[in-house]
Amino acid sequence: MSIHVDLGERGYDVITAPDARRELSGVIARRLPRARAAAVVTAASLVDQPWFDVDTGLVQHVVIVPDGEAAKTLAAVEYLCERFATLGLSRDDVVVAIGGGAVTDVAGFAAAVYLRGIAVVHVPTSLVGQVDAAVGGKTGVNLTVGKNLVGAFHQPLAVLCDVATLETLPARELRSGRGELAKCWLLERRDSDAIAATTRSELVSMAVEFKASIVAADERELGSRALLNYGHTLGHAIELLVLARDANELRHGEAVSIGLAFAARLAHALGRVGNDVIRYHDAVLDGFDVPRRLPRGLGAEALVDLMLRDKKARHDLTFVLDGPNGFEVVSGIDPLVVGAQIDRFRDEQ
Repeated sequence: MSIHVDLGERGYDVITAPDARRELSGVIARRLPRARAAAVVTAASLVDQPWFDVDTGLVQHVVIVPDGEAAKTLAAVEYLCERFATLGLSRDDVVVAIGGGAVTDVAGFAAAVYLRGIAVVHVPTSLVGQVDAAVGGKTGVNLTVGKNLVGAFHQPLAVLCDVATLETLPARELRSGRGELAKCWLLERRDSDAIAATTRSELVSMAVEFKASIVAADERELGSRALLNYGHTLGHAIELLVLARDANELRHGEAVSIGLAFAARLAHALGRVGNDVIRYHDAVLDGFDVPRRLPRGLGAEALVDLMLRDKKARHDLTFVLDGPNGFEVVSGIDPLVVGAQIDRFRDEQ
């Protein structure tokens, strides 16, 4: 299945199919006829996978970055740009990002700033990467005080979502991806009873189609695209605190799913929705088998402090919340209200 992200001259196709990676050389030949070299950016844990047989049709150099969130640093961006320069990549050449969302984020950002921007093709191999990170042109890395605080919008030439690669993922990584799928399901207000009858390939296509429509309408997150951050305000804060104590305790999509459960409860506390919305959110999250309980040992004060530094915030607390007019970006929320609601949320467990 090919889904077009309609951005005029910067538009591109997202191919979701088994063996979509086989399209790579053809895409590059069509879109970059002058290219001679490709820097294939990936993680060390992926090069031995059976599907790591991609062919760019060019002189091909594999460049390794750390696994997971450890790749999303300014040091990694510097390393990649140094490697691109050493390899002699020109503005006619291409970066190919093969891996999960962290790989596409950091490789895309390096491509955006090297020589003030060279082409990138994403081959996301995780569920989070396929349904969220690789589509839409958002790239970036983390700072110690917050996630994705340094980055750029840099649209790829194409995104090749090879759903066959998902068969090799550990259960935790699939669960993480389901957190992002739950977000799309909730934003589209789909029936919670229909989750079980929807195949994984259908879920990937659903999420990509939804995101493509949002990105086409608001490429640089000046309006409706901010809705894609649903669940991420608390989710990112949870990630930072939990990953600081144990890199394996939580995955991105798991933190997002907890953030989704909290967002419904915060919307209720602010009088925006009724209890039925909380029940609906819980049913969807349970249907996707993702967590909706706050991890142990996280204090409201520390979480609120991190959320005040969220990239959506404007010197206040900002959340995407459901309400009488649908999902909206809501700013100026009282930190005391949010802190009290976090305490109530913890007490549910």
